[in-house]
Amino acid sequence: MHISRKKPAYPLTPALRQYLRDYDRDTPLPVSYADLRRYSNSFPLRDRTGRDTLWQTVYYEPQAMHELSAGLAEVYALLKMGGDLSFTEHLVADRIDFCHFGNSQPFRVRILNQLNDNYDFFYVKQADASRLYGLELEHVLSPNSMNFLVDGTNTLIEEHIAGIPGDDFIRLRLSQPHLNQVRIAKEFVKFNERCFARLLGDMRAYNYVIDVTPDFEDEQYRVRAIDFDQQSYEGNQRMYQPRYFADNAAVVDLCARLLKPENVRQYQTEERTLMARRARTERHRLRALLDVMRAHDLAPPEKVQELKAALNHHHRTQKFDHCDSMGDLVRQNLWLMLGPRTLSTVMT
Repeated sequence: MHISRKKPAYPLTPALRQYLRDYDRDTPLPVSYADLRRYSNSFPLRDRTGRDTLWQTVYYEPQAMHELSAGLAEVYALLKMGGDLSFTEHLVADRIDFCHFGNSQPFRVRILNQLNDNYDFFYVKQADASRLYGLELEHVLSPNSMNFLVDGTNTLIEEHIAGIPGDDFIRLRLSQPHLNQVRIAKEFVKFNERCFARLLGDMRAYNYVIDVTPDFEDEQYRVRAIDFDQQSYEGNQRMYQPRYFADNAAVVDLCARLLKPENVRQYQTEERTLMARRARTERHRLRALLDVMRAHDLAPPEKVQELKAALNHHHRTQKFDHCDSMGDLVRQNLWLMLGPRTLSTVMT
């Protein structure tokens, strides 16, 4: 499969900015993405085994770093504490990493609590409309709440999503004897269903994490997307189904070996039912989001036409013929997969 490696960043429209204000995502920030680009040096960041992480730790002049640290502590307070600055005096940004890889070229900020040496991460990115729609659809339709902020300088702040990177999990843990492989297979089927229903693309193994939760008898797993740049951009339908990516092959093989077709259909139905319930609960927000998205140009016309034809073929329908934008396609795909009764209030 071919992925558009140089996907352009799509600007935020006035309607999208109004939506973000309406749902408390928009706020002035003391530090912008452009401020972090003014670093003076960088060094490769390696993991505990010495492998290149594809991140660079960046360094700033002392005075610039002092000012940045104070501003980033305020950003953390806005993201995590509703803007309460009374706790920021013992918070410091003790490391900033930059990633050249991918579309968003993010900065990752490590915030250290100097009272107990505990630390947390958040990300500073350029605001791209595709990614914002992806984050909002994840927040509304998935089991995962998304915490992020945007400001007028087109700076996006995202909370860190904890979990084991999918490629590391497949490489290091998938064959371990204690792993409940059936549960992993089940969660991957449900993850594949969520991605396809809302047309989230490019879920290669390094674009999601596995959240592992110890249970009273075993472990529970959840597959969580961490990259939303390819929200409804590609024309190839398979881009929205993680099972078709080569680096997910080991998990797909696990599903084929351990799950019967009726198991797969059951887990797909379970996930669609849960998404439908969330859609009903958040119907006003989802309708507002889709209305804005439908009017936004988020992909070249030829990609819209390609995906339109593919979805018509997949669903054995002609209902996508009337769709003129990627937002239209997302709306129609949700309607077909989650059921007309569920989304009747969203579609009207």
